[in-house]
Amino acid sequence: MRRRDFIKVIGGSFAAWPLVARAQQEGRVQRIGLLINSLENDLAQQETVNGLRKTLAQLGWIEGRNLRTDLRWGAGDLDRLEAHARDLVSLTPSVIVTDAGAATRAAQRATQTIPIVYLAGGDPVVIGVVRNIARPEGNVTGFNGVQPSLAGKWVELLKEAAPHITRVAALYDPELLSAQMRSSYMSVITAACSALAIQVSEMPVHDPLTIVRAIDAFAAKPNGGLIVLPTSTTLGANRDTILRLTEQQRLPAIYTSRNLVRSGGLMSYGADSANRTQSAASYVDRLLRGATVSELPVQFPTKFELVVNLRTAKIIRLDMPAFLRLRADEVIE
Repeated sequence: MRRRDFIKVIGGSFAAWPLVARAQQEGRVQRIGLLINSLENDLAQQETVNGLRKTLAQLGWIEGRNLRTDLRWGAGDLDRLEAHARDLVSLTPSVIVTDAGAATRAAQRATQTIPIVYLAGGDPVVIGVVRNIARPEGNVTGFNGVQPSLAGKWVELLKEAAPHITRVAALYDPELLSAQMRSSYMSVITAACSALAIQVSEMPVHDPLTIVRAIDAFAAKPNGGLIVLPTSTTLGANRDTILRLTEQQRLPAIYTSRNLVRSGGLMSYGADSANRTQSAASYVDRLLRGATVSELPVQFPTKFELVVNLRTAKIIRLDMPAFLRLRADEVIE
């Protein structure tokens, strides 16, 4: 959803219902569940949760007054995630909000009736949570964060930042990235690498030990670069391990989230997460006021941001090209 569309949603809602009247007219405390498949101390996801709550408050839903939120953290553990999903469903919330694909699938397995709004994830049709993008027929809708079509851009940006690269590996957790999504990503990455005469390989990992072994083995040969695909293993629970290893091995890497670059990653290219969170809050608001999932089409990002970290570039002895610094939406110096 574009920013101006989001403003229209909020503006239209406020015009129809003054803030105080909107809060009073509900008549009861509404309950929403939040299922986040990251560590509880993940600052990026804490920021997302706080942003969601802040926007809901602006829309008239005040925590402790007419809204209760139940938050569960999956920490990248699928068994824990499934248990949390069942627990949230047992609380009978009006809406469940999930952060990405694994959490969305867990929530949908736990309920086919409670509306689910996801904040990020791959193609919902490919991963099987939505069949009709324009008019979802089940109980899931949301806002895509990453699309496989972006994978070619990651290859191009990585090559522009580090022209010496002749090998690229795609790092992902096969337990959290569906076979269909993996195939979609790798198809685009392989085509982009072929056009640039770059060898491509896959780097499936599960935990810190497999991450260390895989990155160390890949970095043992020169001229390598890393594409870190978006799963909670790579973006949340084990991101510090990945960031530390790529720095130690002086391995250029590109990520899908700006938060990893702010934490020490070299560069990222992905959708604007703040706008996505605000838009998701507007969907939750509409569902709490009686809308149905079928009225809320799945939204795809229209704005993408390039973020580069010059401190990290210096540490890994990479001279970031001036034209990339000029093109970047954010430069960390």
